[in-house]
This record gives sequence, structure tokens and C-alpha cells, in this order.
Amino acid sequence: MTHPHTFASLQTRYGPRYRWLLLLTVMIGTMASIMSSTIINVAVPDMTRFFAIGQDRMQWVSSGFMLAMTVSMLTTPWLLARYGYRRTYSVAIWLLLAGGVGGGLTSNFDLVLLARVAQGLASGVLQPVPAIIILRVFGPSEQGRASGIFGMGVVLAPALGPSIGGLLVDWFSWRATLFMVVPFCLASLWLARRYVPSANPVAEPSKPGQAALDWFGLLLATIATLCLLNGMVTLHSGALVHALGMLAASGVALLGFVQWQRRLSHAQRGSHERAPLMNLSLFGHRQFAMGSIVSLIYGTALFGSTYLLPVYLQMGLGLSASQVGAMLLPAGLVLAITIAIAGRLADRQPAHLLVSVGLLLLALGFALMVTVGRQTSIWLIMVWAMVGRVGLGFILPSLNLSAMRCLPQHLIPQGSSVISFLRMVGGAVGVSLCALFLEWRLAVHGQSLAHLDTNPLRLRAFNESFVMLASLSVLAIVAAWRLREK
Repeated sequence: MTHPHTFASLQTRYGPRYRWLLLLTVMIGTMASIMSSTIINVAVPDMTRFFAIGQDRMQWVSSGFMLAMTVSMLTTPWLLARYGYRRTYSVAIWLLLAGGVGGGLTSNFDLVLLARVAQGLASGVLQPVPAIIILRVFGPSEQGRASGIFGMGVVLAPALGPSIGGLLVDWFSWRATLFMVVPFCLASLWLARRYVPSANPVAEPSKPGQAALDWFGLLLATIATLCLLNGMVTLHSGALVHALGMLAASGVALLGFVQWQRRLSHAQRGSHERAPLMNLSLFGHRQFAMGSIVSLIYGTALFGSTYLLPVYLQMGLGLSASQVGAMLLPAGLVLAITIAIAGRLADRQPAHLLVSVGLLLLALGFALMVTVGRQTSIWLIMVWAMVGRVGLGFILPSLNLSAMRCLPQHLIPQGSSVISFLRMVGGAVGVSLCALFLEWRLAVHGQSLAHLDTNPLRLRAFNESFVMLASLSVLAIVAAWRLREK
């Protein structure tokens, strides 16, 4: 008798539309995880006043989430293989929901921080899943369209989340931002019971689920990521020796992680005792290796610009927070529309070409910000911001597809988690890199963000920071061009 929740039985029950219902399910869950990571930023001032704490402790509400999410991404392949899609996905959604409700109800900062770490762990497990679903369930002629539709839904969460979150904080309090995930989680749990298969959509040639989780590798990855993030943050305080020590420790942990994964990869051949957390054979595929480089640089530029642009508009051009929110919202909507269009193009055009065009437009968007001055029309600034978002729209649907289409079926889950992991590491580095670079250029020009006045020298420091991001985007084009299939 066929199990009622296998992929084959669900596909028979719901017919050709089943794969789209499955995509909708994981899209809503991913939207909840992304919203939980971005919406909290608008509540930081209110939380700081409520808990009467400094910025050094408050930053861990975001940093703790980012660290937990980044590291837990590496466990997704093992969890899917060991416990199946339905159980892994549902438990992650329940954890995300518990973190939102628990954090919103408590008045203890340490418990709020614990709730944010729990949400980060859940988000890290969830975010690689959609790419795995798209590559395994959809045919090659539909993968681009599916990625575009999924991306369009997902980018609306960070585009609309902060605007809605700002209203919720003004009307209620910071607690409302944590409760925002509740309706998304409940809807996703209901859909998961109906549409997420209990087992993997594609049978594995081996049974990695029988292997034990690589806890030592996970520990090394956590140490490397934690020391990297702490080292970058410590550089801001001027404690150079401490920061360099943390970065050196990160490098040592990273080398240890690579050596340990190589050892497990050799020892696992013919054995299922322990699977490597990151199968290094992934990087033997040229397209995947180049996609990893693009993902790392792309994450750096994307998250770095997410930090730099609002600071530039407020501290460089003297605009208010409400003006900045209103200006960036249309760019987010343009991004959502572009992703849907680029997804359809990805089914017909070479992926490396779309990624390269996207990176070029992203670099152009950064470069155009150099032409902005105090007298520049707000409408023109909005158009320049849209140029970069159009570039992002071309990149998002194509990057994962072009990097992972070359992989064997059994390596796709690990490939998705590694690409997501590198993008988030690049993002964490990008925020600190932009902040450090901006502080350096401000100091060179004798400026400081501590003063509210704006002047040409301050704008020059911001312009040089945008040029740095544009240069990184151009550098990524070199790797993107090598994504082309032989």
C-alpha cells in the first residue's frame, strides 16, 4: 500500500498543480523566516528604551539571529535526509513560531535574545529548502519560472516588512514585530500538512540519513563564523589587537573545518558512520565553484548596500526616516516585478548571461549614486536605487540554478545549503566592511557621523564607499561568466 504522504502519492492526488502548491507552501514559510530577520530592525530604538540597555548588547538581537541562521544552514541536508521533508520543515516552522510568540510575550531581554536565536536556527534550516524543491520537483524548462515566482513573493517580505513594522511599533510596541510571523507560520503549518511530502521527492543513491551529524565540523564552523563576526564588529571599537586575534582564530577554525571535512569525505567512502557537513566534492564542479564565489561577493554587496544606502540618505543627504522608507519602497516593488520577469527569461536564456547582466546593473546602480548631491531630485535618487534593484532581480532566479544544475541529485541539498551559507557569510562581512570603509574615508576627509551637518566632504566619503561596492560587483562578473555550461 502506498503511503499517503509520499511525493508520488501527493502528485497523483493533486495532479500537475501539486508542484506549485508545494512551492507556495515553502514560499510562505521562507517569507516568515526572512520577515523575522528584517522587521526587528525598526523596533531597535523602542527595545533599547524598554530594556534600558546599550547598543553593544542590543546588536545581539540581530547578530545572534544572523549567527544562528548562518550556521544552521549547514545542517539542512542532514536533517532532510534523516527526518524527511515534512517533519524537518514543520519542526522548523514550529520553532520559528515559538520564538516569535515567546519573544513577544516576555519582558526579559535574555529571553528575547534566546527567542531570536531560536528563530535564527529555524530560518537557517528553512532557507535552503526552496532551491532544493525547485531543482528536484520542476523540470529544466520550468525551473526559472518557479524561481522567479518564488523570488517575487520572498522579496516582498523585506520590502514591505520594515514599513509595516514601523507602523506596528508606533501603534503598539516592539512586541508586535515579533508577533508578525504568527499568521505566516500558522498558514505554512496548515499547508505543510497537506502538501509537503514526508519523504524526499527523489530517491537518494545512498542513505546519508543513517550517518551521524558531524557535530565537530558544526562546532568548527560555528567558531569560525562567530570569531569572524565578532572580529569585524570589534574593528569598529578601535581594539585592533583584539579584532585581529578574533579574525586569526576564525582563520584557524576555518582551516581546521576544511581539513576535517576532507578527512570525513575520504573516510566515508563505503561507510555511513558519519557524513561530512560540507562535501568538498561540490567544489570540483566548476559551475558550482564559480557560483559560490559569486554568491559570497553578491551577499557582501547586497547586505552592505542595505546598510549603506539608508545611512547615506539620512546622514549624507539629510533626509528623514519616513522619506527614506517611502523612497526605498518602490525599489522593493520593482525588484519583485523584475524577479518574475527574469525567472521566465532564465528558462530560455543562458543563466551566466543573466547573472552577469544583473551584476553589471548592480554595479551601475552603485556608480550612479556618485552623481547624487544635495540638490538632486528625490525622484532621480529613486530611479538610481531602482537600477540596482533591477540588477538584483536578474541575479536572484538564475544564480542558484546555474550553480547547481551541474550537481548530481544527491548533492543538491548540500549545494543549496552551502550557497546559502556563503551568501549569508558574505552578507555579515558586507555590513561590517561598508561600515569600516565608510568610517575610514570619513576620517581621511576629517568627517564624522557624530555630527548632523552634511557637506561635500562627507558626501565624498559616501561616494567612495559606493565605488567600492561597484568594484566588488564588477569583480563578481569574472566568476559569473564562468558559470556558462560547456
